[in-house]
Amino acid sequence: MSPAPSRLDELASRSGPWLGGPPATASGRHTTAVVADRFDRITWRDTYEQSAGLRELTTELYEHHDRAPDLLTDVFLAAYQAAPRLRDRAEMAPSHLLNHHITTTLMESPEFTELRRETAGDPYAAAMAVLAQGSALRGLLERSGEARERAARASRARQAAESAATAVQEALQRAADEAAEDGTVPPTAADAVRRAIEAAEAAARQAADAAAQAVAAAVPGVRATARNAAGKAVAAVREEAALMRAWGVAPGETERMPFERRARLAERLRTSRLAEWAELIGRFRQMASGERARRVENTTGELVGVTLGDDLSRVIPSELASLGLPALRAVFAARYAAGELMLYDSQGERTSGQGAVIACVDTSHSMYEAGPGGVTREAWAKACALALLDQARHASRDFVGVLFSAADKVRVFRFPAGEPADIARVLDFAETFLGGGTSYQAPLSAAGALLEEEFDDTTRARGDIVLITDDDCGVTEDWMRAWNATKHRLGFRVFGVAIGTPRAAATGSVLEALCDNLRTVEDFTDVHAAADLFRMI
Repeated sequence: MSPAPSRLDELASRSGPWLGGPPATASGRHTTAVVADRFDRITWRDTYEQSAGLRELTTELYEHHDRAPDLLTDVFLAAYQAAPRLRDRAEMAPSHLLNHHITTTLMESPEFTELRRETAGDPYAAAMAVLAQGSALRGLLERSGEARERAARASRARQAAESAATAVQEALQRAADEAAEDGTVPPTAADAVRRAIEAAEAAARQAADAAAQAVAAAVPGVRATARNAAGKAVAAVREEAALMRAWGVAPGETERMPFERRARLAERLRTSRLAEWAELIGRFRQMASGERARRVENTTGELVGVTLGDDLSRVIPSELASLGLPALRAVFAARYAAGELMLYDSQGERTSGQGAVIACVDTSHSMYEAGPGGVTREAWAKACALALLDQARHASRDFVGVLFSAADKVRVFRFPAGEPADIARVLDFAETFLGGGTSYQAPLSAAGALLEEEFDDTTRARGDIVLITDDDCGVTEDWMRAWNATKHRLGFRVFGVAIGTPRAAATGSVLEALCDNLRTVEDFTDVHAAADLFRMI
């Protein structure tokens, strides 16, 4: 007995779920787990094109997982966006469920929350975070063989479901072509539609099961690895930020830098001769900033004793008491005229100079010598000089770094107050080391000539010279007479720092004769040994 003829509308009703294709076809699903708008995608593309490190990492990870480029996109966007949002798993292409799992685990870790505080809105920092997590991502992909295989099976099952859905549509179309005017369909055509629907339903169930298995497939140790990777990224980003701050590079300045320039600068800071002393440099700058604040708060100075003079604003009470006795008023007047009144003596807070600040830094071979904590004499001297650079710029004064050793070895680095202090030039100053012996005359003559040039051009006098050295050497009498005449004419001060060699600052030494203010530093980890310099300069 032949089966009853089927009507086209009945077949179409049963085929309804497949007429527009399978529900949520793989081609309509997403390959990235983090929701991103057009601007986020442009930021990622531009950053990727500028970063050789990102491109190399992508190539390396692609060998382990052909979906690695999308995974790196997700990790970048999760770090870059202020409030990243993950897609639901159902929206993901089955082949990318592993990426979704890894990204979700990363974002759920407390360490990643900390990381976003450093990287949100900063493409360079977000790229750094991706690179810092590169080895961890590689390890996860290497251990994700089963998860990748299940994702591949889910993807194949989804493709089979799509093909089956297409077959339903084709069978229904053939049935429509063969249907009679009253809508009845021949049995063979109706059977073909029913078989296609049954195959599509089976393929859909198989795709759903494969997707569920792919989601359930765990990568061994993924949670611990994600936390460690995010923690490592936080440390790397913060370390670079601290390095930039130590060298005086403001956050706003780095954000305006082109990607490649910022990357080159970071690499140079990490590999410079003084890179290991970045923390010391930062502490020096912080100390100098505090001393500047103290000087502003205590403009009258620190009382250190009693001296003689004619400044009536500092006369001690016992002197003023003599004015109450008519017989002693003439004595008071005579002592005032002679500048012999007893006054309170203050130190360290007097009005600073107006001319250039010049740091003369000894770079002879002996400056390589290390002291407590492994800090070298050179590191302490250069850190102090960089803090003096900050001091000069804060006061809108020119700064000049004079590096010296033997009489024929002097290099001058000028940083005018009216121009930005180029970080590359600052690094050149900090990294330069001349070697050889020590001569005071050459650097001080250069410093005096610079102050005289400034006076001639701008009439600014009262500059400050800071001489940092670890050696004692002689000067000629003729040079000393000429030096004292220049100093008197221009009114500059000379501060001396004998670093690691107390004998250089001993009574009767040449250094003592040259300097108005002299101190010895033996503990190179102590930045406060030079604190008073930053209250006086």
